[in-house]
Amino acid sequence: MELVLADTLLSQCPDSGALLRAVCGEDAALSVERAEMLHFLLQRVAATAGSGWRGQGNERGEEEEAAAARRVAWEAALGRCLPMLLSWGAGGGSAGGSQKEELRLLRAACGALQCCASLCGPPLAERLAQKALEDGQLRTEAAVEVLAALAPWLEEPELLGRTVKAALRLLRGGGGGGDGRVEEEEEEEERDALLVAGRLLPALGRNSAALRLVWEGLMLAPKSAPERVGRTLLVLSALSDAVFPADAQQQQRGSSTGDAPLQQLDARLCSRFWDVVQKGLTESDALCRKRARYLLKRAVDVSNKLCAEYWCSTDAENGPCLFWWCAEKNNQLTQFWDNYILIMETLEGNQIHVIKPVLPKLNSLYEHAVSEQKDCWVFHPSWHMCIYKRMFESDNKTLIREGVFHFLEIWQTNRFPTSPGFSEFITGPLMDALSESSLYSRLSGQMIGTCPPLAIKLQKFLATFLTNLPEEEKTCSVLDIEGLLALRDVLQCTMITHQILLRGAAQCYLLKAAVLLTDVEKVSLSDISNFIISLRPEESLGRGTGLWTTLCDWLHANDKCFRRWLNCDVPQDKTALGVYVQFLVEDYLKTPIVSHDCLMPDWLEAKLVATMILLAADVEEMKHKSNGNGSTERIELKALLNPLLDVLLKLGTNPYISTLKTDKCLQLLLKLLQTWSIRRYRSQVDGIITFLQNSFMAATESLLDFLLRRLTANELNTISDLERCNLYLAVFSELTNFCSIKCWKKRTSICSFISSLINASLCNLQERNSEEEVKLGEQIQKVVSMASLRIICEIIDQKSDLQLESLPAVDTLKTVFLCAQLNHVLKKPSSMEKNSSFEEPASHQGWGKIVALYIHDQWSCLHFILNNYQNVSKDKSLEQFLSDVQKCTKTLQSALEAITILPSDHVSPVFHCMKILVSKLLGSSESLCIEAFDLAWKTISSLSNTQLIFWPNLKAFVQFVFDPEVLAAAAENKSQAYIKIKEIMFQMIEMSSTKTGVFNMLLNYCCQSWIFPPFGNTSAVENVFSNAGNYSELLIEACLFGTVFRRDQRLIQEVCAFVENLGEECAANIVTESTKRDDHYVRVCAIKFLCLLDESNPLHKKFIEDFVMKLLDKGELISKSKTRYYVNSLQHRVKNRLWQTLLVLFPKLHEDNLTRTIDRILRAGYSNNQASVKYLIEWTIILILHKFPHFLQKFWDCFSYGEDQLKTSICTYLAVLSHFDIILQNISEKTPVLKKALVVVLQWCFHHNFSVRLYALIALKKIWGLCKALYVDDFETLTPVIECSLNQAESMHGTGCQFWKRNLEEGHAVTYCSHPPGNAKKNWQRIQKHFFFENFHPLKDYCLEAIFYTLPRLSDIAEEEWISLSKFTAFTVIPLSVTFPYYHSETELLDLKPSDWSQQDMGLNSAELGNQRQWTDVQKKIIPWNTPDLDLEFVFQDRATKLGKSNSKLIVVASLIDKPTNLGGLCRTCEIFGVSALIVGSLHYVNDKQFQYLSVSAEQWLSLIEVKPFQLVDYLEQKKTEGYTIIGVEQTAKSCDLTEYCFPEKSLLLLGNEHEGIPANLIQQLDICVEIPQQGIIRSLNVHVSGALLIWEYTRQQIIKEKSQR
Repeated sequence: MELVLADTLLSQCPDSGALLRAVCGEDAALSVERAEMLHFLLQRVAATAGSGWRGQGNERGEEEEAAAARRVAWEAALGRCLPMLLSWGAGGGSAGGSQKEELRLLRAACGALQCCASLCGPPLAERLAQKALEDGQLRTEAAVEVLAALAPWLEEPELLGRTVKAALRLLRGGGGGGDGRVEEEEEEEERDALLVAGRLLPALGRNSAALRLVWEGLMLAPKSAPERVGRTLLVLSALSDAVFPADAQQQQRGSSTGDAPLQQLDARLCSRFWDVVQKGLTESDALCRKRARYLLKRAVDVSNKLCAEYWCSTDAENGPCLFWWCAEKNNQLTQFWDNYILIMETLEGNQIHVIKPVLPKLNSLYEHAVSEQKDCWVFHPSWHMCIYKRMFESDNKTLIREGVFHFLEIWQTNRFPTSPGFSEFITGPLMDALSESSLYSRLSGQMIGTCPPLAIKLQKFLATFLTNLPEEEKTCSVLDIEGLLALRDVLQCTMITHQILLRGAAQCYLLKAAVLLTDVEKVSLSDISNFIISLRPEESLGRGTGLWTTLCDWLHANDKCFRRWLNCDVPQDKTALGVYVQFLVEDYLKTPIVSHDCLMPDWLEAKLVATMILLAADVEEMKHKSNGNGSTERIELKALLNPLLDVLLKLGTNPYISTLKTDKCLQLLLKLLQTWSIRRYRSQVDGIITFLQNSFMAATESLLDFLLRRLTANELNTISDLERCNLYLAVFSELTNFCSIKCWKKRTSICSFISSLINASLCNLQERNSEEEVKLGEQIQKVVSMASLRIICEIIDQKSDLQLESLPAVDTLKTVFLCAQLNHVLKKPSSMEKNSSFEEPASHQGWGKIVALYIHDQWSCLHFILNNYQNVSKDKSLEQFLSDVQKCTKTLQSALEAITILPSDHVSPVFHCMKILVSKLLGSSESLCIEAFDLAWKTISSLSNTQLIFWPNLKAFVQFVFDPEVLAAAAENKSQAYIKIKEIMFQMIEMSSTKTGVFNMLLNYCCQSWIFPPFGNTSAVENVFSNAGNYSELLIEACLFGTVFRRDQRLIQEVCAFVENLGEECAANIVTESTKRDDHYVRVCAIKFLCLLDESNPLHKKFIEDFVMKLLDKGELISKSKTRYYVNSLQHRVKNRLWQTLLVLFPKLHEDNLTRTIDRILRAGYSNNQASVKYLIEWTIILILHKFPHFLQKFWDCFSYGEDQLKTSICTYLAVLSHFDIILQNISEKTPVLKKALVVVLQWCFHHNFSVRLYALIALKKIWGLCKALYVDDFETLTPVIECSLNQAESMHGTGCQFWKRNLEEGHAVTYCSHPPGNAKKNWQRIQKHFFFENFHPLKDYCLEAIFYTLPRLSDIAEEEWISLSKFTAFTVIPLSVTFPYYHSETELLDLKPSDWSQQDMGLNSAELGNQRQWTDVQKKIIPWNTPDLDLEFVFQDRATKLGKSNSKLIVVASLIDKPTNLGGLCRTCEIFGVSALIVGSLHYVNDKQFQYLSVSAEQWLSLIEVKPFQLVDYLEQKKTEGYTIIGVEQTAKSCDLTEYCFPEKSLLLLGNEHEGIPANLIQQLDICVEIPQQGIIRSLNVHVSGALLIWEYTRQQIIKEKSQR
């Protein structure tokens, strides 16, 4: 319409110059409308000027007209457009204009300049280009648009070079955000770079003179330049026609259009081009990947059409080619690349069900990529690596897993030749993919703790990979110093996990890796020791483990091979390790003569020296054994210890030894003493430990004198001395172990030391400050005294064999603390004494920690005193204290105060004291006790995320609140305390669902204390066990407990189980003590507790009866809450656990109790139950009827209920009869019972349901066999019927089909059997082979292993529900019952695998599921041309008017769509919503029948325009200059959500191809990409549907806009 108007104006105005000047106006600012009109007029002027600026008219008039046009163009360009652009750059656009208006103005002006340049040629174009290149003249966006418009007419080489150079500089941009630039600047740089890549460089590339410069700038960029793969791909996609040689068809098309051919390049010959394509294929941005695939496809298409031979090699010599082609293999090459591109395109779907069928094509790619001799690569393997990188970087973890499995399997099985870059791929993308923990989950059916499939494949692959490595690469993989440091960094990263076992296992394997991979000639013993020090002896490198022995063997074998350090020579009679450690010890003990440093030395150095001393000692012993010398002199070890012993022997007599030296010696001594305190693997006598003990024994007297002096002589008086005090007390605590280990006769020295220390500490604590000013030294000494008393109390409590409690000083200690003021706070000194410049300042926070430690030590001492209250007859003062309610109440109030002021990690001794106090006060001060419960629980809850201090405090809390006496006192009157304890109990159980192990600690303590009371009088035992009945909810919840883990939690549990299954192979299993926090141990503890109950004990008998009734109540409640439930759902698991518990308790039930419960047990079979629950119910019923046959009549009554009740349970009762031989064992008169059983079973053999008949026939076969075996002759009348039924069952071929057909005709829903009964004979054979009928023996298989492991495994319940017998034996808190069977006895049930027959009880619903159809709303479509009243002739006559009067300015471009059905539907949609024009690739589609079927004549009412796909670039460029916004329907990184996008009035909607979407060379033409928000799994919509959604959204917005304007 605009062009028609321009032609009309030019035809009516002979002076085009005057017209243009009038359009421009006299105002300084050029409006958007005037700029667009100027563009249209200049476009028509250029078209009517003939041959443009080069034209040579035949007539003078034409020449003058052309000259006038050029003058007008020159004036418009320099006089109006350029000033407008300059002001646009300075002022940021037109005044008050929106961003869209500014963009329209810029495009109109650039379109006008392009028309001017076409009229005036290079002179004008180059002058304008120079202006655009000048700094500060134009804004970057305007300069780029101007240069893009002028690019075809630039010829001067220097100017072209400047333009290309400036464009490339903008393209590459800066080096990222590391230079401190703000985010806005980075976004602006990215926007400018994309504009250059999408507009300027493609325009320059279409200029034959500039094409070579652009290509060289892209491909020959310096290495220092930042790599911009995405931007480079954008340029190459736009220049795809120029960078590939043209085929015959393209050359013919160019000659027919009159376009001058560009200077052709061949990107296929450039290795840098293929490098960019490969990187693009694996980019995270989907648009980059699309452009890379587009370029690859173009290269393949060109090669296929040209059929010329060429090769593009890599930089490496004799390596495989990146890309090649030859005419002889044209078909094979085309097939290879088609498959390759298909795989890469399919991976974009990110859906495993779509991708998996395509993966076999990847195998065929390998077949084509390797030579027939399998000795070299025909195609470069980097192409295959691109596919795997793409899969590894997917968001879909299933796809990652599939890719990793496929890669490992195909490379391990095919043994491909060595490939360049393969090692980098393994250490890079593959290792990154393997870091995804979810890949290591087990397969369904795999045992927990077994090695996952990926780990097995990975082991095989790595073995193959490392074996086939070239020798030069193998040597590079050996660890040197840097490699060892890198391995140490990995080791430190593993320390972040809270799982001690996993930390230890990681340390074990990393140390093994270091031993196997370290090049001993490149590392020194110093490097080795620095690596070893990162390991923790209490988690992995424990002395005596296999790992320790492996390390010693390695050090011994390579003793002379390590790199020398300090140019030190090793004597022949010594080991290099011994010499190094000797130097290490001497260097460690070197200290300055005068040291002013009061801070403690770093413990790490002492740990290092101690570890190396022990390693050197063990290596020395290995050396003697290997030489056949059994010497026990240990000369090297003695030499290593002598420097330390010399100092220790002088400590008691030489007060002038520096503090630094004494600290270092005591630290080293402590680390060596703690060696035998760590849990050790070997229990036999250790010669080296014995030697250490004997060596240090001589220095004991000196050590005790030194420690007593330092702790009591006011020598510790600074804040840093507190850490020194802890060192002294730790050394003393370890020294007391000698009494137990060596039984030496120095108990007198220990007793004297303890007595002196107690007296001095008490004296110091009782002293009052004589001065008003509090001194730091005095306060520090009080803290030291209190800490000393705490350690003494702990030693007396733990070392009962030393009989230290009889010392008089201990009695004095008890007396003083019973009368002392608790929570006594040390006042902060008003002035701090600083003995050293290095002294730590005592801040408020630091002093608060000191005071907290002081109060903590007070309560520790009080706990020691109260803990001995059982022996009150020996201690009158303690007896008097505990009998005084007022004193106990005051002490408990002080405890509550202590909890509020102490840090959470210091409250455990307060809990211990509260346990004793609450049991005495619960009757008299219940509210205070409840307050204590509440405050303690809040403290524990706040610690739930603090791993290190949570568990010790939780243990103290459990021992406090759930103390047997506290529980008994609370339950006696069922008071508020009783309710509060139960509330806390359930809160702890709830916490267990998120923090594994909480329930374990609670239950372990309760069960152990209930069944094994700490003291043996009868009344106490009764009171304690009564807690089991009063708090039976705890045991019920424990029997039903077992959370459904999240995937990550389940993986941690499985890895822990795997490590545990390694046994002694992993040292972590030896040195770490299992915490038994696995959720299985909750049920294990509860079940073992129930197994220990003695039904002959009246207390136990009553508890069992009540417990069974509560379990049955729980089961009925679960069944009522949800009548149907899925397999492995939480309800299924809980019911399964419940019936497992009932089955364990069955032998302990007396007949009178069963009389009250048998009806409820039988009634449980009526419910809808999963297979595992059915087996347990059936097993329970069988055992009851076997033990108490007189309940058979109640069982027969179960078959007398109506159809509604039996429809879901009859198979359960029939399965019980299949073990009728067990039930008959205790029946004397068997004949009447057998007759009754036959009568009952026979009626079900003719049931209409196929599965019921199968179960009935199984029971009939068993019962009839018993009749024959017992020679019962009372069934003559039944014999023909029974024999006929059984014979028919054995040969029931096809019978099931007739029954199936009849059931369907009668409307029955047959859902019992998972197999259709059409193959009835096979189903009959399967059910007979089922384990429950063929292998299972209810009596011989009654054991824990069958109930908790074998039966769940065979009934297809989730593996998390399988509890192996090893867990029952490993859990030693509760002992095994000697009477309850644990193992399978005789049957082969343990070796069976799950059967393919699944016994399920889904119900026989005979009601038809709605045979009658109900009509609802009926959609009626009114087709206009079928309406009788419509005047068709008038309608078609008005068509032209209708087409010309469309108010919409929306253009829909569908040239890329090639399916007539999509085009027909889109045509119909466009007509309905009034789209101004639909652009198609060919008008021939209109005649297609499928098009016409869907368009329903819409093409007659809609403007259809033909634009070929190869013409789209020019068409879109033209529409941009006309002010249209180009909108693409595409998912990109920067796509705009459809719900958030506001459509401009002039919008052009570009739709992509059904399969490929929008080609990469057209994406840069888009102004914006809009994507439709999706909620489902399927990735993409049909192109017609996508287009319809956007068309409607545009229409909706325009309707709203029109209404608002009205």
